[in-house]
This record gives sequence, structure tokens and C-alpha cells, in this order.
Amino acid sequence: MSDAIRAVILGIIEGVTEFLPVSSTGHLLVAERFFDLGEGAFWDSFTVLIQLGAILAIVVLYFKKLWDVAIGMFTGDVYARRFVIGVLVAFLPAVVVGLAAGKYIKILLFNPWVVCFSLIVGGAILLWVDRIDLKPREYDATRFPLLMYLYIGIAQCVAMIPGVSRSGASIVAAMFLGADKRAAAEFSFFLAIPTMIGAFAYDFYKNRSEMNVDHIGIVAIGFVVSFITAIIVVKTFLEYVTRHGFAVFAWWRVVVGTLGLIALALGR
Repeated sequence: MSDAIRAVILGIIEGVTEFLPVSSTGHLLVAERFFDLGEGAFWDSFTVLIQLGAILAIVVLYFKKLWDVAIGMFTGDVYARRFVIGVLVAFLPAVVVGLAAGKYIKILLFNPWVVCFSLIVGGAILLWVDRIDLKPREYDATRFPLLMYLYIGIAQCVAMIPGVSRSGASIVAAMFLGADKRAAAEFSFFLAIPTMIGAFAYDFYKNRSEMNVDHIGIVAIGFVVSFITAIIVVKTFLEYVTRHGFAVFAWWRVVVGTLGLIALALGR
């Protein structure tokens, strides 16, 4: 399989799974293991770098809202300033944990066994949350209380375990803290912006000396594919969860995790 085709497939996986509560990292690791889709140091960086394409999709889809927040920062809009502070507060726990333990997490936990178990456990939690009669109090992701932003950020740190899902952890936390499904999902999108940009910048800086023209071209392919795919998925996802909840994503996690464990047990 050519590197360009690998880039397209991994770009589609990233774009589809980044904002769904199914774990993009987990799906990318499973794809690399079972379908020979780019194992190795470059491809490890590739899966981080193409996340910026998915993030750009959020910026495009929510450009007006983000622009209004940016303008509000300089025109005295209290809610705009509090939202920006809230996103930074939610982002900080991931920075602290990532710098302190990121290296050890990658060495100890980035393997298919952990991914498959995490997919199944996360699926079971999603099913449970989806069936609880939660009473939402917050309907606008830009107006959560500051402490709520912090707690969501702390919950997001659990997603450093591959297979947990960054969006899933933040959505579940937001719902338990009083957000409705749509607002919880939207805040997980907004929180992804600094989180993924930070991961992109760090990984690109760390591996910049190993990048050549061919590598940059392959990353560009994955970037574009993940961007286009993410735009389609995000628009569809919001409408779906508002009406139907998270059960289909929970069962998807359970099925993929179970099949993965069976394959690992058979020596694949």
C-alpha cells in the first residue's frame, strides 16, 4: 500500500472519529496494528499532525461564534472574556498532566490491549449515561460557570489513556455537570482547539529535523482529508445526538473493542 493511500485512510479515520465519543487515537492505533497502516515513528507523528485538519473544520463551522467571542474580548463583553478564560482553564489540566506524565503514558499504555479494553469500558459508560435521566441546566457552551470548565478539563485528562476518547470524556463530564447533549458536544469541540493545536505544535517542533519534503506531502494529504471528513461528521453528529443520544457510538465502541480483543487473543 502506498504512503498516499495510507494517508487518505488515516485521514478519514481521524476526521470521522476525532469529535465522536469513540476515540480517534484508539481507532488509529487499531488500524495501524491490524491493517498495516503506517506503523513507525513518522506515522506516530502523522496521526498527531493531521488532527489540525479536524480542528480547522471546527474553526470553519463555528467561525462566526468564534469571531464574535474574539471581538467581544476587546469590546468588554463579559461572557466572551469568561468563555476564553474558561477554555484556558479547561485546557490547563491536560498541559500539566501531559508534560508531567505524557512520556510514560505513551510508553506504558499505547498498545492495542489497552485500547480495546478502554473502548469497551468507555462504551459501557456511554450507554449508562445515555439512559440516566439527567436534568440539564446549561444550554450554551459559551456560558458555563468557570468551575464547570475546570472540572471538564480535569475529566479530559482521563482521555490520555488511548481508547478513552477526549470528546467522550469531556461530553460525559459536561452532562453530569448540567449541560444538555448539544452544549456538551459543542464545548468538547471548542476545547479541542487549544488541546490539539498544542499537541500539533509540540510534536512538530520535536520531530521537525526528521521531516522531509515527502513527509510534508503525506501529512498535507492526511490534513486535507481529515478536514473535509470532519466538517461532514460534525454537522451530522450534532443533529443526531440531539435527537437520538449516544447509544450507537457506545455500541460501536463495544463491538470494535471486542473484535480487537478476539484478534489479539488469536495472535494477530
